[in-house]
Amino acid sequence: MKIFFFGLGYCARGLIQRESWIEASGTARTAEAVTALRREGVEAYRFDSVEAESGLLEALAKAEGIVVSIPPRDGAGAALDRFGATIAAAPALRRIVYYSTIGVYGDHGGAWVDETSATRTRTARGLARLEDEARWTAAARARGAEADILRLAGIYGPGRNTLVNLARGEARRIIKLEQVFNRAHVDDIADISRLVLTRGLKGQIWNVADEEPAPPQDVVAYAAALLGVQPPPEEPFDEAKLSPMGREFYADNKRVSIAKAKAELGFAPAYPTYREGLTALAEAGEGQARG
Repeated sequence: MKIFFFGLGYCARGLIQRESWIEASGTARTAEAVTALRREGVEAYRFDSVEAESGLLEALAKAEGIVVSIPPRDGAGAALDRFGATIAAAPALRRIVYYSTIGVYGDHGGAWVDETSATRTRTARGLARLEDEARWTAAARARGAEADILRLAGIYGPGRNTLVNLARGEARRIIKLEQVFNRAHVDDIADISRLVLTRGLKGQIWNVADEEPAPPQDVVAYAAALLGVQPPPEEPFDEAKLSPMGREFYADNKRVSIAKAKAELGFAPAYPTYREGLTALAEAGEGQARG
């Protein structure tokens, strides 16, 4: 299946590496990234929201599916502005998948949310995500294609996890009463992506998360135990030095349900909690010194 990726980043590459049936092409922001991707056998083209490399339009026109993983700040809307006509005319296009975020739900006071829950975000980033969700859905429908919105929890996996943060001295245990977060392993994101691309269902919204929203300090403590190191000291939230983005992150508190994906897609997460995910990563050597 010919899939064009707007943004050949962490999740997109995880999907391509897992699914050999995908004939991948897509965009990266720098010439260096394009060169590295081409070495991996991916038909990559440079696009930085302004300039587009020769050959991109031809690859996009052949797409049977499009996966959009460019965040708003990096030009997801610009991609649609620039290539909307090509997308509208792509003869084989059947589905667009947009990687969004559970951040669009905003704060629900720690309550459970599903795909029908109110999107209460009031942040610039959250509102931009909702705008992109709507625009890509409209573009798909105008083409007669299906649109799936995947709302992703905090992404982790090889090279991008709490074990690595501990080894780098970057992990923190910030304590905010009753605060919880969901996470999503990159392999589980790839699996739900596979299901929506291949099952032929009507396009819709899907939450992508683990099944145990947990306090972030518990995740750090568990990772430290796996590595046999002392966890960093606890920091009360009200005293912690955080960037504006960091404080914004802690402003939202919710528990995200994936019951719909399990029931309608047959999704079975390989890493239903952070414990399975971090244990597997530790066993693979993540966060450990190498001789």
